[in-house]
Amino acid sequence: MSGLPGGGMRLIEASGLSVRMGGGEVLSGVDFRIDAGEIVTVLGPNGSGKSTLLRALMGIVPLSAGRVVRAPGLRLGYVPQRLAIDRNLPLTVRRFLSLPVRVSDAQALAALERTGISSALAARQLHDLSGGQLQRVLLARALLGDPQILVLDEATQGLDQPGEASFYRLIEDIRATTGAGVLMVSHDLHVVMAASDRVVCLNGHVCCEGTPRVVSTAPEYRALFGLGTQGALALYRHDHDHDHDHDHAHDADTPHDHAHHAHADHGQARDA
Repeated sequence: MSGLPGGGMRLIEASGLSVRMGGGEVLSGVDFRIDAGEIVTVLGPNGSGKSTLLRALMGIVPLSAGRVVRAPGLRLGYVPQRLAIDRNLPLTVRRFLSLPVRVSDAQALAALERTGISSALAARQLHDLSGGQLQRVLLARALLGDPQILVLDEATQGLDQPGEASFYRLIEDIRATTGAGVLMVSHDLHVVMAASDRVVCLNGHVCCEGTPRVVSTAPEYRALFGLGTQGALALYRHDHDHDHDHDHAHDADTPHDHAHHAHADHGQARDA
């Protein structure tokens, strides 16, 4: 990423973060951090405060206690879980990419290409896109600001499993090529976390955090999501074709752990 001062720069740090809404406490005493080049997934059930945490970290909702420190001039790209589009509103992909800041045709087409979208789709109406195409367009728009951190709020909701996997491979590639930090939230236990450096399990407060492998075996995680394949992440070894040596005990502790994937049991019902 151009202009990113050094690897591992702290992008956002929260301490004792609490948020009250409607007279009740939604988040309590949350400590959180994310650094440049790091992918952090926040996992939790519906109503656990995941989206509120994102908004608090971005400065959109006020804190009732604690503090959030963001890197000076932090450039942030946001990809929402959905975008409601009025079918009567004429809005092409190309025009959408110039909202609210106009970008050149070259910049727009480069962003679309970066996310695997054909330049031919630039003239298409936004409401005519498939779910997967729309999410990639939203990602392209987020990338136009050369973000230091990408924030994805359940960005694959509504996509099938192949669509989810393809989208997260794209996110991993963007992290690798730009050095951006990536903060993702989900309530879906099928979320692909192959690239996650850390998983934060949230339910109004931080229940547990660590690598996908560590979190999946934590009692706090199992208390929320159950045991075995009935609601738990099934972790498996992924060995690339060029390396079939299963004796890499150090892999679990490396910052970018390709060896450990979180993957759904294909026989499991969604949101079990």
